[in-house]
Amino acid sequence: VYNAELWLDECLESVLQQDFEGSMELSVFNDASKDKSMTIIEKWKVKLEDSGVLVVIGGHDSPSPRGVGYSKNQAIAQSSGSYLCFLDSDDVMMPQRVRLQLEAAAQHPTSIVGCQVRRDPPNSTERYTRWINQLAPDQLLTQVFTSNGPTVIMPTWFCSRAWFSHVGPFDEGGQGEPEDLLFFYSHLRKGGGVIRVDQSLLLYRYHPNAATHSVLEYVRPRHEGLRSRVKGEGLGSRSRSRVVAFCDVDENKIRKGFYCHEDSQERPKPRVPILHFRAARPPFVICVKLDLTGGAFEDNLRSLHLQEGRDFLHFS
Repeated sequence: VYNAELWLDECLESVLQQDFEGSMELSVFNDASKDKSMTIIEKWKVKLEDSGVLVVIGGHDSPSPRGVGYSKNQAIAQSSGSYLCFLDSDDVMMPQRVRLQLEAAAQHPTSIVGCQVRRDPPNSTERYTRWINQLAPDQLLTQVFTSNGPTVIMPTWFCSRAWFSHVGPFDEGGQGEPEDLLFFYSHLRKGGGVIRVDQSLLLYRYHPNAATHSVLEYVRPRHEGLRSRVKGEGLGSRSRSRVVAFCDVDENKIRKGFYCHEDSQERPKPRVPILHFRAARPPFVICVKLDLTGGAFEDNLRSLHLQEGRDFLHFS
């Protein structure tokens, strides 16, 4: 929690309204809020504990917050449940959320379980919301390197504590660090799965103070992940040998001349040349963000595909 007085009542009311019948604990970490957040939390502690929900409260009153990653790590460390259900202080859970996601997590102990969302205001981030809710099950893994970030969004995550401990903790770099994206890629590298409960179980708020707006456009981890797939375990040795170069327009990368796969166990470590795109020769693998032009761009590509008789254009 950081300066969340506007939303905390509705958020904590949604915890109270859960229809899950087992034992439940709420762990709250106050990241140096300067508003009335702590007063609201203390009020709801009484209400929740009267209803059988144990409430654990931690925090600090430093001059400035330490960030989302730090706060989530602290909230997890001070809690004791066998499963973790993440809830941002400005969001609202539907009554069946804990029950349905727990059922899924129990069946998939090494997966992050997400859910569909309802956006508030309803017309905000329409394309992104569509993407969150409509990815097919296989796309939860195939679209992990898009600019949208994790294919199940952090405010919907539910997983076992044991698996979180195996993968985590969150990066604590502070404002601007995409702690969810970094954790998500680590989760995938360790063989974790991605599951989505196809019901809208969260009211996902969009407002100028949301922590999402402080995250920098984080291209490097996505590219590093994609390149790791190309040169690492994501491709067989025959396919890896067919990757002859990466294309770029960044003068610094081109000047360096190569990408080194630092995580590789091979010696010497594999290096892949980086070329200006004008110096590259086909065949190419080209990554394109779709659904930005109402279908016009995709239709144009399909027409080229038909005219040239190619068989390598695929859309997702």
